[in-house]
Amino acid sequence: MRPRSPGLLLLVLLLSPASVRAAEPLSLDAMFEMKRIASPDISPDGKLVAYAQGEVSLKENNSTSRIWLAPTGDGAPRRLTGGPKHDTSPRFSPDGRQVLFQSDRSGDHQLWIIDLEGGEARQLTSIATEASNGLWSPDGKWVAFVSAVYPEYSNLPYAKSNAANKKRIAEIKKNPVKARVFDKLFYRHWDSWVEGKRQHLFVVPAVGGEPRDVTPGDWDAYPTSSTFSAGEDFCFSPDSQALLFTAPPLEDEAWSTNHDIYRVAIEGDGPPVNLTSANQAADSGPQFSPNGKHIAYRMQEKAGYEADRWQLMLMPAGGGEAKSLTAEVDLSVASFVWADDDTIYFSAEKDAGWPIIKPSPGDGKVSELVSGGSFGSATVSDDGKLMACRRSTLNAPAEVVVVDPEGQWRDITHANQKLLAGIEMHEPESVTVSGAGGTPMQMWIIRPPGFTPERKWPLVYLVHGGPQGAWDDSWSYRWNPQLWAAQGYVVALPNPRGSTGFGQQYVDEISGDWGGKVFEDLMAGVAYLEKLPYVDTDRMAAAGASFGGYMMNWFEGHTDKFKTLITHCGVYNFDSMYATTDELWFDEWEHGGPPWGNRESYEKFSPHLFAENFKTPMLIIHNDQDFRVPVAEGYQLFTTLQRLGIPSKMINFPDEGHWVLKPANSAFWHREVFDWLKEYVPPGGR
Repeated sequence: MRPRSPGLLLLVLLLSPASVRAAEPLSLDAMFEMKRIASPDISPDGKLVAYAQGEVSLKENNSTSRIWLAPTGDGAPRRLTGGPKHDTSPRFSPDGRQVLFQSDRSGDHQLWIIDLEGGEARQLTSIATEASNGLWSPDGKWVAFVSAVYPEYSNLPYAKSNAANKKRIAEIKKNPVKARVFDKLFYRHWDSWVEGKRQHLFVVPAVGGEPRDVTPGDWDAYPTSSTFSAGEDFCFSPDSQALLFTAPPLEDEAWSTNHDIYRVAIEGDGPPVNLTSANQAADSGPQFSPNGKHIAYRMQEKAGYEADRWQLMLMPAGGGEAKSLTAEVDLSVASFVWADDDTIYFSAEKDAGWPIIKPSPGDGKVSELVSGGSFGSATVSDDGKLMACRRSTLNAPAEVVVVDPEGQWRDITHANQKLLAGIEMHEPESVTVSGAGGTPMQMWIIRPPGFTPERKWPLVYLVHGGPQGAWDDSWSYRWNPQLWAAQGYVVALPNPRGSTGFGQQYVDEISGDWGGKVFEDLMAGVAYLEKLPYVDTDRMAAAGASFGGYMMNWFEGHTDKFKTLITHCGVYNFDSMYATTDELWFDEWEHGGPPWGNRESYEKFSPHLFAENFKTPMLIIHNDQDFRVPVAEGYQLFTTLQRLGIPSKMINFPDEGHWVLKPANSAFWHREVFDWLKEYVPPGGR
């Protein structure tokens, strides 16, 4: 035999089982180490993609974000901006030589511009009310942006209005009296107090100068609810002389969904023109075709219903009769992008994933460009031949991928590749369960690291929020199913009635029926899981947030299947929910009107009326800045459980809203939740 070379011997040692480090379960620390990729923008020539890459520090209890550039061909990504702040939302200039981005590096959020080759960025805006959502005009001479201003100053020249806003903000900060006074609804939203401000559109010369408020007055020129955002909510006309934008309702904005699309000149004094006044439901996300002949946008048909199907519409550039490109397709358009004068791509939820879809204007049919996982935030090169977008799955966080016209895609960022290589995660299994009335229900099952089918494993049943939402093949840093599975549990993710991506009828059938068919669907999912030979039916728990939290509260009075329940920011009392939530259109649609006009709907499925049946130990999380499902819902539930003598604990975050976002709070949330879970449902196979 020939002697081994030293190099070959080293290779054998490196690859031997004893020297190869075994993959480990996903840990909370590892999840916080992951790079968070957002806001891709492809360069006009298609050679580069700019994107934001965020990093979280548990030690410092903060996060940072910087702008990176990744070549669409060969080569590694490189960092374009640095520093300990948040640089986000990059936008290539039309000539591809500069990148516009948003940053708080000056102390508040402003717009900055940096040359593609690097160097020092220059600050473009210094408006007292901050600037966001920067957008170049096609000729590169202007930048449009959004700022929340006090409307009473908005008709003044910029210098005077900015000074007045600055003075008002300083006075509020210094005043020892922190009382808030309001005389109309929509005085708070999600997790913030509106405090009399309005979202206005401004334009500023790209070389610098004074911004101009092009939408003055006591109204909003930008969606105040993310429900009606298409990702791109305003755009320049091809000649750079006008803006199209999405505006919330002028009246009854707390209970109306009638968003409209307006056109306004960036120079001149003419009022904005409403292009979609005929439709009393929502219109949003206008985008001009490259040749400027058409406007595409999204439209809903049912007034007052935020979860109605979004259709992709096309109208002449000057306004007029619009036609739907997706009228015959049972999909809801989320966001879209023009590739050329005849081609539009859109993303839509479909069968627990997010494919990129291409409509065929001639026959009303659609085809999938790319699928498998969740694709979104698409952006296309000027020649329409290359797309860049985000892609994630239940097993991997978002990366930037590029997609060619044939639907072939590849990852160009690889930001988390090395970290993921050392983590053991089982591929999710998709199953179909026969739900209420025999209607199919899709459900994901994720097995824990070290899983063997010969052993019995505890189950955690996770119910999603919305209720018009879904467990999709995508990554989340809040309720991450793989992290739950890593604790030693089989995790099930059902998509019952109300879940999006399975047809509009399936979505609609939850309205007015929160404890009806959806509860039957969920119980059918539990029955399916109980028959699996590896599920330990004596060790089952359930958890959920928002609507999922509501369902935990409903479970409390209607099933004893679970050893414990975990409810996060869930509705408990429909009457108090209606009277304290911010978006009344939601409750009024779900219940068929306000509580004084439809008592049966508010009482039939309100969990608080079934307290006499409560028996299951419960962990409650609810937060002071949650204005969607206000904190009193959690307090009422906790009081009731304590009065009944049922083991219960409540965790309250005074500085969080509907979600727990601050790093230290998130870590505390996860540890408390998993510790509570382990107390009642011991993890691991037996």
